[in-house]
Amino acid sequence: MTGGKTSRRIRVAELGRSPVMWLAFGGGTGLSPRAPGTVGTLPGLLLGWLLMMLAAPWGDVAVIILLLAVTLVLSVVGVYLCGEASRRLGVHDHGGIVFDEIVGVLLVFVSLPETWWQVALIFLWFRVFDVIKPWPISWLDRRVHGGLGIMLDDLLAGGYALLAVWLSLWGIGAIAS
Repeated sequence: MTGGKTSRRIRVAELGRSPVMWLAFGGGTGLSPRAPGTVGTLPGLLLGWLLMMLAAPWGDVAVIILLLAVTLVLSVVGVYLCGEASRRLGVHDHGGIVFDEIVGVLLVFVSLPETWWQVALIFLWFRVFDVIKPWPISWLDRRVHGGLGIMLDDLLAGGYALLAVWLSLWGIGAIAS
């Protein structure tokens, strides 16, 4: 298996024959010819918003518990999906494998966004940390391989993004008052 990302073309038909590949490629969003990680993050935004709406009648604590539980379950599933997709492609962390982005951005919804611009802030901060990979994300990305490595760097990017969103909202609140 070769290291790093690759641009090996994957066809929709390949994804259609395999539920593992279909899920790993985010229902096909990872096939985007430009910025597949960015496009692949969009289903995570939708899933986060839907989970928030589903649990909202039971209050913020229920929303947070549901988001964390789903993130945990999908992370475990993602280790298998991303690892298996990489193995099948013969490339570690192919650029089209975006299940990790979907799960990573889901973690940031624990910030409980209330408006479209707060969701946009989640998207922006997550993509920034997923792309620049500050320490220890970059360190882990180089040393932890397989499905665990693929998932771990995006979960850490989600953690950084969560902190950045909270700080941003706190700063905006402080300025507004």
